Amino acid sequence: MSYTFKEMTKEAAVIISQWEYPSPYNFYNMDPDEEGLAELMNGDYFCVTDGTGHIAGFFCFGLSARVPGGYAAGFYTDEQRLDIGLGMNPALTGQGLGSEFVQEGLKWLQRQHGQSTFRLVVASFNERARRVYAENGFVPRGTVFSKINGEEVEFLYMEADLSRFDVESAF
Repeated sequence: MSYTFKEMTKEAAVIISQWEYPSPYNFYNMDPDEEGLAELMNGDYFCVTDGTGHIAGFFCFGLSARVPGGYAAGFYTDEQRLDIGLGMNPALTGQGLGSEFVQEGLKWLQRQHGQSTFRLVVASFNERARRVYAENGFVPRGTVFSKINGEEVEFLYMEADLSRFDVESAF
C-alpha cells in the first residue's frame, strides 16, 4: 500500500478525533473538542492517506510525541533523537498493516527531517504496537508511569537508530 503524508487539515483532524478504538485500545480515543482539535492542528501532526485518499492514520513528532512522565525519567535528554508518535485508523488495525505503515512513516520522517535516530513511547499493554516497533528497529530502553486523562499509565520507552538503512529501501 502506498501512503501520502501531508499537513493536518481541520477536516482530517475532526475525522481523526472521532475515531473509536475497541477496548483495551480505547485508551487512544481522542476528545473531539476544541482543545483536542487544537493539538492535532499544532503543526506537529501530519495526516496519512492511503492510495484511495482515505485517512489511514497520522504521525506526529517533537513535543507532541512525548509523555509528561518521560521528563523526570530522563528520556528526553538526548536532543539528537526525534520523538515520534503515530496512530492508525482503527478500521485498519489488527490486519497486519502496521509494520508497513510504520516503515513508510519512518522513511518519510527521515526525508523530512534528515533524521535517522528516533524515540517513542507506547503504552506497555499495547503488545501489537510494541511488536510492530520492534520489527522496525526499535529497542526497549525503560518504562515510566505517566498520568494520562487522570490515570497512571505505564509506558515503554523505545529507541531506534536507522542510519544503516537507505531511506528509499525497505527496512
